[in-house]
Amino acid sequence: MGQTLLRLIAERDDLRVVAAVAPPTAEAGLLGAPFHPVADLENVPVFDVAVDFSLPAAFDPLLALCARRGAAFVSGTTGLAAQQRAELLIAAQRIPVLWSANFSLGVAILDELVERAAAALPGWDCDIVEAHHTRKLDAPSGTALALGAAAQRGGADPHYASLRAGDIVGEHLVQFAGQGERIELIHRATSRDIFARGALHAAARIVGRPPGIFRLRDLL
Repeated sequence: MGQTLLRLIAERDDLRVVAAVAPPTAEAGLLGAPFHPVADLENVPVFDVAVDFSLPAAFDPLLALCARRGAAFVSGTTGLAAQQRAELLIAAQRIPVLWSANFSLGVAILDELVERAAAALPGWDCDIVEAHHTRKLDAPSGTALALGAAAQRGGADPHYASLRAGDIVGEHLVQFAGQGERIELIHRATSRDIFARGALHAAARIVGRPPGIFRLRDLL
């Protein structure tokens, strides 16, 4: 994801990389940007926003750096512990923060549509079917669970089904079924670039916002 972010930033004129942060074992030349190891964060130049797709071990020092410097924080790092999620809330008292399991702009819209449909269709059955490549281990996917949470906010009781096949990037179907009719809301991802593009979209739009927790759909 780091390589994809750097590649796509080069296509934009509203974002500039001041530092690429990676483990000391990373090949600095491959990053194509000013390189800083994780242990050297204090020497990173001034920046407006950090985009974090790392591991839980690197999450803490980067969030702390953003909080100290008053910079925005955008993260797609998964596997966070409860304490790390609590630290996000604490940091959000000082800086704008966005964490998301899925940075697809289409999924952000789907999330809103699911919540609205659930609220408008009380008593209808709600089923979420997700499909991914065979190497994906978790099921249901984090995105499916997030869509389920949106359905629950609207008053629905979602049920889940998961498929693992071939090289499917990601497909999510949310179905609402009543007597004699049903509605299907579907998102299909055909490229993993969409997640990096969404993160960059968020990074460009969260700078200058007041402190707080933001959702991707808040920045569309």
